[in-house]
Amino acid sequence: MGTLYIVGTPIGHLGDITFRALETLRAVALIAAEDTRRAGLLLKHFDIDKPILSLFEHNETARIEQVLAALESGDVALISEAGMPGLSDPGYALIRAAIERGVPITPVPGPTAAVTALVASGLPTDAFVFLGFLPRRSPDRRRLLHEIARERRTLVAYEAPHRLAESLADLQVVLGDRSIAVARELTKTHEEIWRGTISGAREHFSGEVLGEITLVIAGAPESARWDEVEVRAAVEQAMRDGASTTDAAREVAALSGWSRRQVYPIAVRLKEKGADEPR
Repeated sequence: MGTLYIVGTPIGHLGDITFRALETLRAVALIAAEDTRRAGLLLKHFDIDKPILSLFEHNETARIEQVLAALESGDVALISEAGMPGLSDPGYALIRAAIERGVPITPVPGPTAAVTALVASGLPTDAFVFLGFLPRRSPDRRRLLHEIARERRTLVAYEAPHRLAESLADLQVVLGDRSIAVARELTKTHEEIWRGTISGAREHFSGEVLGEITLVIAGAPESARWDEVEVRAAVEQAMRDGASTTDAAREVAALSGWSRRQVYPIAVRLKEKGADEPR
């Protein structure tokens, strides 16, 4: 029986590939790749000629048996579009199936956007929580953020460029105006690592945004109960961003140390003074 190699590939700069990764890709009988076009460019750059089998989110289940069959007679390398396979990328289901079938698994470490952004963020790195890609819909996103609002460890998440503005707005409403690093196009020609507050990031990235995004967000501060001025400002911001009085009260209560019953009258008064409900 062959071995399934989980091979990390560059997240941008091709010079970041390891000697071991190249040796592995040259030695295996088959390469299972999330994006065959990207895989082809990578292999061509390093003069590697190997058969490639597509394995992505929507065909992974169907491809598993093909890969397992190939492993009966030779080694297979699993690569994602970029970075480490299985980390917010296809591969987990294949790896689980291979383990259950008794196939040897060998990881070949490589670059990862989450850790690359974390160490360059300037935020604490001794412990962190990786959230993967944030949910696409705002209600689902806010629900997740409420669940981790009191998490003290640094938060790391992936986001698509066209959803960045909405996600930053939800981050500010639910988590408050924390420190954040927004890493864009890591290791590529137009790499950008922006550091500041969430409100500052909203202003900086208010226009069109291109490239892959990694967010590194400060954990919950060890602060005392908010004063009324802070509560009013947070409620007003939440309602300005589209929250109803009820949702604004709930969101701010989760962060401020106030009860929802205490925050709700503030939200009602602000609404009466002109804060708009969502339409």
